[in-house]
Amino acid sequence: MLKSRWQLFAIAALLIAVVVGIILFLNRPQTPIGTQPLLPSPVTNVHLTMGIPSEATSNVANADDFLIADNSRPYAISYNNSKHIPNWSSWQLNKTWLGTVPRANDFRQDTTLPKGWYQVKSSDYNGSGYDRGHMTPSADRTRDAQTNSATFLMTNIVPQTPDNNRDVWEGLESESRRLVNTGKELYIIAGGAGEKGTIGTQKISIPASTWKVIVVMDKPNSKASDVTEKTRVIAIDVPNIQGIKDKTWRDYRVSVDALEQQTGYDFLSNVPEVIQTAIESKIDQS
Repeated sequence: MLKSRWQLFAIAALLIAVVVGIILFLNRPQTPIGTQPLLPSPVTNVHLTMGIPSEATSNVANADDFLIADNSRPYAISYNNSKHIPNWSSWQLNKTWLGTVPRANDFRQDTTLPKGWYQVKSSDYNGSGYDRGHMTPSADRTRDAQTNSATFLMTNIVPQTPDNNRDVWEGLESESRRLVNTGKELYIIAGGAGEKGTIGTQKISIPASTWKVIVVMDKPNSKASDVTEKTRVIAIDVPNIQGIKDKTWRDYRVSVDALEQQTGYDFLSNVPEVIQTAIESKIDQS
């Protein structure tokens, strides 16, 4: 009889514990909408293989360095809600991203931005004299229509002068794809530095220059730990002005160290520090 009574007590205690656990679970604190991570983990995003150069997070409170790195998007960006342009865009480029689909040309608002943030429209650039300049290029994402279309979200766009966007900048984009077609894999990050005014009623920032860092790997599916002292790194800093259409990207090569000093970013942060020291001080001569 005594044994049965203790068995009943044990069962009752177990039931009480289960009920309490359910109540605590249902009443747990909820993460406010807009502060949830936009990806399983930035570390798992292939476009961030070489590291996150800024303090970007997917917390809505971090509005001027807001990480958008959903694994369904074919690049990762840090968005600046004050400037209404990306701080930087980062992406992997190898043959798997290239195909034959035509350019979507569907510039549009990014409706995934947190509630209350201004969503830049294509028409905000009308009459400004500036191109809608891709950071992650359309031509780097031609394997299917959806992937190409994603590059036309306005969160991937900055105001670029025609001479910069269509000549110097495009020249390095074409060179990047040429390297990929020889079997290389690239990890690229691009953005703007400084400000020389704004366009539109929403004051979209015009970068004083546009920069790019490219890590050239010898084979697909490379990791940051595969980077060596001999790995080629291309870095450029192009003035965002007219009158440079006769220049090439080679005229604007700089060291990664110089870009880090200018931007305050830590590029290639996932690469072993001793290797960073060796390669970031060099200016590409190839």
